[in-house]
Amino acid sequence: MEVPVSIHTEHPISLTAPSGIDRAAHHRLDEAWLAAAWSHPTTRVFVVSGGQVLIDDTPDGGSGIVMTPAFEAPVTETHRYFLGTDEDGVRYFALQKDALPGRMDQSARPAGLREAGLLLNARDAGLMVHAVALENWQRLHRFCSRCGERTVVAAAGHIRRCPGCGAEHYPRTDPAVIMLVTDDQDRALLGRQVHWPEGRFSTLAGFVEPGESIEQSVVREVWEEAGVKVGEVAYMASQPWPFPYSLMLGFTARATSSEINVDGEEIEEARWFSRDDLRAAIEAGEVLPPSGGISIAARLVERWYGQPLPKPPAA
Repeated sequence: MEVPVSIHTEHPISLTAPSGIDRAAHHRLDEAWLAAAWSHPTTRVFVVSGGQVLIDDTPDGGSGIVMTPAFEAPVTETHRYFLGTDEDGVRYFALQKDALPGRMDQSARPAGLREAGLLLNARDAGLMVHAVALENWQRLHRFCSRCGERTVVAAAGHIRRCPGCGAEHYPRTDPAVIMLVTDDQDRALLGRQVHWPEGRFSTLAGFVEPGESIEQSVVREVWEEAGVKVGEVAYMASQPWPFPYSLMLGFTARATSSEINVDGEEIEEARWFSRDDLRAAIEAGEVLPPSGGISIAARLVERWYGQPLPKPPAA
C-alpha cells in the first residue's frame, strides 16, 4: 500500500528533552575502563527494582533520583548497568536489585516512570528510562531462545550471551504507532479501549507488524480499529515507552472517510470531536481526556486542540 508521507524535520512536539548523557557505548566491552569508572569518586549509582527507583525532593521544587557514590552502593557484580557519562565526565550506573534500599532519613520514596517522569529533570528522566528498559529486558530474557541455556550479562548490561551455543541477545524494542486522525472538517478521531474506564478517550495506537513500514501501520491500525480510511500520514515525534519495551512513534493522519465501524475487540467506541465538542464533553465530565504528563497521546491531542486540554470537573 502506497502512503503519502510528510516528515517533519523540526518536530513541533518535544517529549524527551536532551538528557545531556552520552551513552558512550564504545566503553561497554572495555572491562578495564568500566572497572576504573566504577571506582572513580565522582561516579554516581542508583538502584532500579521492579521498574521503580528512589526519588527525593530537590531545592528547586522538583525531584531527583537518589544516587550514591559507587563505594556506598549495594553489592552486585552481575546486574550492574553502565548508562553513560555527562558533560562533566561523571559516569552513571544502575544496579538491578530485588528490592529498593531503605533510607535512614525516610525522605525518599519509590516511584515508577509514570509518576517520576512528571517530576524529574531531563538528565534523570533519561537515565531512568534507560535503566527501567534494561531491567525489564534482563528479567524477562534470562534464557537463550535458541537452546534454552541460561544466559549471562555482558556489555555492561546491554547484551546477554549464551555459554551453550554462543548466541548473543540484545535488548528488545517494539515499534508502535500512535496517531491523531483528523477529517476534512478538522475534527479529531478519538477512541476508547475496552478495558479503559468509562469516558476515557484517546488517540488510536498499535504495534508495527513484521515486514510493514510505520506509515503502512498507521493506515492499517486506523482501519482495523475504527473502520476509517487514512490518506496522508505525517510523522511528528517519538517517545521511548518502556512499558515494557516499546518505542512510540507519533503521527498525524488525514482521514479520507468518516464512517466509524469499531472492531469491538480493542476499541469499544470511537467518535469524531470538534474542538468545541471535546471541550464541552470534558467540562461536563462525559469524556476523560488522554492522561497528561509524559504521554505522547496528550501531546498529539493538545497540538491539534491548540492549547492545554481543559481539566475534567473534580469528582
